[in-house]
Amino acid sequence: MDEKISIKALDDYSDDYASKVTAGFFAQDARITGPEILKLSGVAQVNLFVVSELLNAWKRELQKLRSPYFDYTHPDVAAELSRFQNLLSNHISIARENFQPLLKKATSQTLYLILDPYDFYARVLEKPGRDHLDVDELKQEVKYLRINRAPLEKLLQKIEASNRATVTSGEAFSLLDKILEEVNFAPEDVEGYISKFSEVVAVPFERFYDAPVKAKKPKVQPAVANVPLFEEPARETKASLADSFQKEKVRKIKDSLTINQKFMFTKILFHGDFEIFTQAIDRLDSCDNLHQALKYIEASYPEWDLKSEEYEEFLDILKMRYA
Repeated sequence: MDEKISIKALDDYSDDYASKVTAGFFAQDARITGPEILKLSGVAQVNLFVVSELLNAWKRELQKLRSPYFDYTHPDVAAELSRFQNLLSNHISIARENFQPLLKKATSQTLYLILDPYDFYARVLEKPGRDHLDVDELKQEVKYLRINRAPLEKLLQKIEASNRATVTSGEAFSLLDKILEEVNFAPEDVEGYISKFSEVVAVPFERFYDAPVKAKKPKVQPAVANVPLFEEPARETKASLADSFQKEKVRKIKDSLTINQKFMFTKILFHGDFEIFTQAIDRLDSCDNLHQALKYIEASYPEWDLKSEEYEEFLDILKMRYA
């Protein structure tokens, strides 16, 4: 059964990986350029997250351009600054001491996207101190994703079709919820990516979780498309397992679940396979009573930890369904 990811284990591994990769590259070169960054890691997503962080650096520097004498918001000035950004993107030059922290963060982000895409999506949609999601920001997020990209890409398409510049986080979660069901999304297999990382530093896979898990068979990594060098990174905030929900009888289990509950139940109880999760929920909704539903679970999922908080949460929902 899948367990929760150890952030410390990811951080420790990312530190080792970044140190090894930078040591190899900077043994021959004093500085690294944009094209070299895009070819650095065998896991292309790592390289793209590095570049996306460079966009963040440019945005932070741009925000410092404030003056009582000059209007940096004027359209002509903004257009020139955009051209200047494109020029800078072709002249990236970073020394090892500044590059290694970028690579470490990108490695950690990539591992999290591979191992826990559900929480990754929640972090993209939930920004601290903000209840709205900017569509342009989401577009930047999606453009540099190459792993488990489809749900957020579909979400962006639906929002753009509505011609809205922003949506509330709740609306975004609701749309993503429907998308996950429509496409029967299942996260990409991890083993192929883990093998790529292990070519540089052996991956202590079991340490990434509170308990060992089974990896699925490998899947071929998507090729990197030609993209501009700057984009926006994923953020790191842990989504809560149990969102609030009404303690009352529900007509269907499927309709009573919040998106975070669906994410977590899929990951913890159904081994990250959303199609299996959906089929199980439909089967449970067809049961005549709680006893029948529990018999189905006992027969179909004998490996479940009946003392886990995820199972207890799931059981509470079943009880409400058949109250």
